[in-house]
Amino acid sequence: MKDQNKIIDTSVAQLLKSYEDTPELTNLQDFPLPTRECVTEITHNLESILFPGLVDSVEYQPGLQYILANRLVETYTTLRSLIIKCLQYAKHCGTSRISLEISGKSSETQAEEIIEQFFGKLPHIREMLKDDVLAAYKGDPAAKSYGEIILSYPGVRALAIHRLAHELLLLGVPILPRMMSEYVHNRTGIDIHPGARIGRSLFIDHGTGVVIGETSVIGNHVKIYQGVTLGALSIPDPEKESVTAKRHPTIEDNVTIYAGASILGGNTIVGAGSIIGSNVWLTHSVAPDTKVLYKQSDQNVRFLDNSKKIQTQPLSIEFYI
Repeated sequence: MKDQNKIIDTSVAQLLKSYEDTPELTNLQDFPLPTRECVTEITHNLESILFPGLVDSVEYQPGLQYILANRLVETYTTLRSLIIKCLQYAKHCGTSRISLEISGKSSETQAEEIIEQFFGKLPHIREMLKDDVLAAYKGDPAAKSYGEIILSYPGVRALAIHRLAHELLLLGVPILPRMMSEYVHNRTGIDIHPGARIGRSLFIDHGTGVVIGETSVIGNHVKIYQGVTLGALSIPDPEKESVTAKRHPTIEDNVTIYAGASILGGNTIVGAGSIIGSNVWLTHSVAPDTKVLYKQSDQNVRFLDNSKKIQTQPLSIEFYI
């Protein structure tokens, strides 16, 4: 039988050498990051605050005010700790694209100011989610009630977490918003970067495989089906690009994007009222009220035609398949 201590000692030495050679894969400073478990906990608490009695089994009446106050205290304490960790790590991380506003305030003070503003946004977020739920109800005849939508529709859950994470990102919180978005991505199959700007009444139907990139802009009353990508064109050297450059498309109001469509590029604008058909690959802008369809042919051509039939000539465009 091999000597266990010798095996352990050899492994320790090898791993310590690896840690020394690749410090970017470690965090051995005195600034621990949030754990995934803590992010899961805070996300559950926030969902319960947004949808009391729908995503938990608590009986709120007649003690709604008391239960809500306790939940907010718990959320405040946990969120404060997570934000402090993220701020401290970001301030001392020398190999990242994190850009923090220079401030003489302590991480603790910054965290408390952020939470105060974030809590003030919660009623507004609930108003936005009301529109999202209504959009799902109107957009899907299979939906029987608002409660069913909140409990079982992945698109609504993904949007709820996105709207929370987006506000934290706007308030200058690093790392945590992305961890929240990846948590809900894991649960729903819908990947929305917290930086994406999303208007009112978005309906993500089915949702599996939907990807919405960081600088995407989505207007009001948009409908997106499964497998849709709002993505960026490949960048040869990201280090030479501005971190604030717009890399993802803009979708204007009242657009419908059917399953499997990929719309790419920061300069790509889909005009209001347009319909993007299934499996379309789009890397340029289209005018409002335009229908973009995919047709299989010997030449593998996709084409555009105006849904109102008032334009002069349909525009034929060759795409790569």
